[in-house]
Amino acid sequence: MFPRLLVLLEPVALLSAAAALACTSPSALSPPATDPGTAPAASAASAPGFPVVRSLALTVSDLDRSLELFQALDFRLQDQDYLRGSGFAAWAGVRGAEMRMARLELGAEQIELRQFIAPLGRGIAADWRSNDQTFQHMAIVVRDMDEAFSRLQKLPGIQLVSSAPQTIPLSNPAAGGIRALYFKDADHHDLELIWFPPGKGHPRWQAPHSGVFLGIDHSAIAVSDSVRSQPFYESLGFVVAGRSLNYGSEQAALSGVVGARVQITGLAPQAGPGVEFLSYLEPGPGRPAPADTAVNDLWHWEIDIEVADLTAARDAVTEHGGHARSIADVSAFDPGYRWASLVEDRDGHYLQLLQR
Repeated sequence: MFPRLLVLLEPVALLSAAAALACTSPSALSPPATDPGTAPAASAASAPGFPVVRSLALTVSDLDRSLELFQALDFRLQDQDYLRGSGFAAWAGVRGAEMRMARLELGAEQIELRQFIAPLGRGIAADWRSNDQTFQHMAIVVRDMDEAFSRLQKLPGIQLVSSAPQTIPLSNPAAGGIRALYFKDADHHDLELIWFPPGKGHPRWQAPHSGVFLGIDHSAIAVSDSVRSQPFYESLGFVVAGRSLNYGSEQAALSGVVGARVQITGLAPQAGPGVEFLSYLEPGPGRPAPADTAVNDLWHWEIDIEVADLTAARDAVTEHGGHARSIADVSAFDPGYRWASLVEDRDGHYLQLLQR
């Protein structure tokens, strides 16, 4: 399967990434044989394989309120669950953890909303900005930006970061004509609406659609150094699909960061939303993520990634500056998967690696 095109991609680089993935055997996604009663054995000679981004997950303070927001943006509720017990608490790394959660879909993409009933985590500071290393958002693709913006403005609890949709100037060959808007939900999570003009973005965003909100193109994360971050994600099988340098009044108005000059790097998995680095060259990286971040803190996001070899994937990310928790058996509360490990990248962004 070809990777989803990310926002702000150079066409030549994208074609190279697609060709690389097309030459990969589908068997790369087949999990290794594992004794059903033991964690997956180490396989030093096995590469992690090209990853599949299963979902994006975020911690919320009020699940019902968050459901109302995302359903107003045409996300469809798939199921809800209540998780507790020693196995779940061990996975979460939080003693006595209890959590309500909901899975939703928009187009082909899935998100998880997670409300911790106990213990309660910390909230997002109102003064955190887009260049702080806690920054992460999901980019929701729209068919009609003006109609989407009109609907968004009518929703309760929304805070606009961009005063209005911003259009990237045509002088930027990789991104010219793309329209985007940053906003925050009631918990101060950062979200984006994005519209692709003809010739930009994945072809499916250009196909005829009746709905206004179409799917999720990528999750963007603020990084302190793109060059330093790239090997971590490449070790999981992500492929660099394009780059862009964004600056000027439109970028400042979009991000809410005065004088923003941003190096953007798009990375493609085999399937699912991509990952986008936002490296602020000016005014520079903001505040680092708190070292004691926990999964019940509201700034906690996860990119949930299916890998072919969990042990090899954990070894790869730790070799490239990441941190990995122990492998946990999640079969009791994560349908379709047996093993998982939470990992942090070099800037404190979380990924959950999953193996069937």
